[in-house]
Amino acid sequence: MNKFNKKRLGDLLVEAGKITEKQLVKELERQRITGIKLGELLVKDNILTEDDIIDVLQYQLGVQRVYLDMMKLDKDAVRSIPENLAEKYNLIAIGYDGDKIKVAMVDPLNVFAIDDVYISTGKQVIPFIESKASIKSAIDKYYSSEDVEKAAEELSKSSVGQKSQTEDIEELYDVKNAPVVKMIDSITKNAVKAKASDIHIEPFENYMKIRYRIDGALQEMLRVPIETAHSLIARIKIMANLDIAEKRLPQDGRIITKIDNQKIDLRVSILPTIFGEKIVIRILKAENFLIGKEKLGMSKGDIERLERIIKSPYGIVLVTGPTGSGKSTTLYTMLQELNTTETNIITIEDPVEYIMDGVNQVNVNTKAGLTFASGLRSILRQDPDVVMIGEIRDNETAEIAIRAAVTGHLVLSTIHTNDAPSSIVRLKDMGIESYLIAAALSGVIAQRLVRRICPKCKEEYIANDYEKKLLEVSEKDNVKLYRGRGCNFCNNTGYSGRVGIYEIMEITKEIRELMQRNASMKEIMEANSRNGVKNIKMACRDVVMRGDTTVEELAKVSFLKE
Repeated sequence: MNKFNKKRLGDLLVEAGKITEKQLVKELERQRITGIKLGELLVKDNILTEDDIIDVLQYQLGVQRVYLDMMKLDKDAVRSIPENLAEKYNLIAIGYDGDKIKVAMVDPLNVFAIDDVYISTGKQVIPFIESKASIKSAIDKYYSSEDVEKAAEELSKSSVGQKSQTEDIEELYDVKNAPVVKMIDSITKNAVKAKASDIHIEPFENYMKIRYRIDGALQEMLRVPIETAHSLIARIKIMANLDIAEKRLPQDGRIITKIDNQKIDLRVSILPTIFGEKIVIRILKAENFLIGKEKLGMSKGDIERLERIIKSPYGIVLVTGPTGSGKSTTLYTMLQELNTTETNIITIEDPVEYIMDGVNQVNVNTKAGLTFASGLRSILRQDPDVVMIGEIRDNETAEIAIRAAVTGHLVLSTIHTNDAPSSIVRLKDMGIESYLIAAALSGVIAQRLVRRICPKCKEEYIANDYEKKLLEVSEKDNVKLYRGRGCNFCNNTGYSGRVGIYEIMEITKEIRELMQRNASMKEIMEANSRNGVKNIKMACRDVVMRGDTTVEELAKVSFLKE
């Protein structure tokens, strides 16, 4: 049945001159010991790239390569192969050719995979080759969306039937069989796979819209009949321990769940609207917070500045930027660096976003009278070395934080300003004296997150006059820029992932003296620039020029600056 069944990958690679017999023998021995496939070992050991292996299979066997990122797959063909089979063999159906099925595979030599697909579909297999990453991405996309659509269909059908209120409530508590449970599981699982930060469930007059925030931008994923709203919202309330009967007031709750053996913390916010209750679910994963300073996307100079700032025995370090700019990730990264057995770290947060081993964390509880300010007073009686305040929002919190910083504590917090020097003005607006700010402040980290151009559909083009003006280059210059065309990999957005943009202001002797004499923000910015620090806009410009993001993303940063 399989025309490649007498060929082995190792033999093909030796024939093609990609590896030597000696290398093959060594890697086969490693394969015997580890159980890892030969191709994966060769890539892991940096002997070959995945593209090297694909090239050999493509030309030696006459197997055509496909680029799934650029293709729209036949959903019926995809569904004909069970998801567990697709994941087991790293393959996905792409369409039909008469009475045969076309299948993209990592390993077209795998006779067991081809035979199992034949048994499952009843059709002969035409194998194509594609990279493991692209196949995994396609499996996640097509099977996850199918799960959500199927669950939505089941829920819609169940909502049409006549049920008593008692039967309906009982079904909402039945965690095994209810269509609403399958629907919510599918929505959250799909969102996690898509690396979404938030899920928006929004009621309108005739339908309910489900959107994911991916890389900072909302993308519509699904619409379901408005009849499903009651079951969907009530089930989420039950999971988040909220009042199922309360529909007139906002509510906040929390769901702890596991998806693919990974613990996920879901923060639920419910807001009554004219067509019903809108739900936003924030997805919190440990991997989003504990990434290490090297993975923040800072330059070498910025990492060195950050290290010097957090090594201060006392003082206040502020992280500033708009909502969704990654401030929490930066704060937790600093805490991770400071978290040792000799250090007493206490945080007060609203809410605690990630539970950190070895750190004493306190949740703000305004109803009970536990605010940032009152909590901070109590924390200072707990002999802390490091204090982290989720946000400085008012004069009282600012005053206590500043006084803690000048009395021997290292204080970390966030504040809302557009750039690093503006944080000084913000503290003054809160009523803090200039001499206290100068004495307490150790450093300010201003940051943004901009979307990264999708590597799969990235293309070069020549900048127009408007773009040159924004980049502050001469209109006579021939400037090459990059953008994403849009493909399946990036859901036709042209972007995949995000890049951090930073402006780190280390409080040097010069800047401290300027602060003490109430110098203008312009003077402080110029002093920071003399220390080799670029402002947010110029840092983003560099990221555009090196081809990581677009002028459109720079325009957003420039708008916030201006």
